[in-house]
Amino acid sequence: MEKKNIDWSNLGFAYQVTDKRFVSNYKNGAWDEGVMTEDATITLTECAGVLQYAQTCFEGLKAYTTEDGRTVCFRPDLNASRMKDSCERLEMPVFPEDKFVEAVKAVVRANEAYVPPYGSGATLYIRPYMFGSSAVIGVKPAEEYQFRIFCTPVGPYFKGGAKPITIRVCDYDRAAPHGTGHIKAGLNYAMSLYQIVDAHEQGFDENMYLDAATRTYVEETGGANFIFITKDGTLVTPKSDSILPSITRRSLMVVAEKYLGMKVEHRPVRFDEIKDFAECGLCGTAAVISPVGKINDHGKEICFPSGMDEMGPVTKKLYDTLTGIQMGRIEAPEGWIVEI
Repeated sequence: MEKKNIDWSNLGFAYQVTDKRFVSNYKNGAWDEGVMTEDATITLTECAGVLQYAQTCFEGLKAYTTEDGRTVCFRPDLNASRMKDSCERLEMPVFPEDKFVEAVKAVVRANEAYVPPYGSGATLYIRPYMFGSSAVIGVKPAEEYQFRIFCTPVGPYFKGGAKPITIRVCDYDRAAPHGTGHIKAGLNYAMSLYQIVDAHEQGFDENMYLDAATRTYVEETGGANFIFITKDGTLVTPKSDSILPSITRRSLMVVAEKYLGMKVEHRPVRFDEIKDFAECGLCGTAAVISPVGKINDHGKEICFPSGMDEMGPVTKKLYDTLTGIQMGRIEAPEGWIVEI
């Protein structure tokens, strides 16, 4: 298929409208079959549940062009499963997981001209989301919902690409114990906007959130999980019931153990341990891995031995192996790559 005339190598991480999107409505206790539409607008009642009580959740995944020219998605079944968990927590109807995956594939097929070519550094970002669409004035779940998927070609999430970033320890909390930190609810991201804008104004790229109960354990950033590398080459990932279960992080743990022969620890990580790690990174669908060069703790800098010039050597191996799997250069574990 002929690709769109886009300057792929200079794309930022920003929305641009594409040709088609998927829409399905939940009414009278059931989902309809859903349709593909060219209409990128949404019409809602002023009293819609999403507008009054933020009843909405979303997912994020990508489509790629592999080295041999195929168009593929990475582990969409895990996005379907995670959205199921989000819907159940927010009292929203679950969109069937098998239909979720089929809808993702249909959207990519309909917009294949927007899938960036191999080697461009860009990808097609896919955004499934759901929201309460019927009127709700009392505090209760909506009765009707809409599930949609759109896609947009994007470049790197951080402007510097794989260049190490600087983050700060945040005085605000990302999620409460027994709250909604473990699901991909829109409300989690709304409450982080003040902190990220302030961080940028202070010259930092992101915030490091600590656990709300004791402020002694590392949680995550506003939009990514942490990974740490010890000086003896062990991958350590923070464990908490209020951390979003990143699909990228879970995949990196498999890559580390099965492909690179590394020891992997998924456990609570104390903030006072950070100074002893050799490397640090943020991982997620958007950025894959963004290396962290230093952390500012209220004026005191924690600098990682990997430095501010380039990604640490172990983090780079993890990044190269995972992206190699995604791009078809390295054989993937069964079920990880879904061909469009």
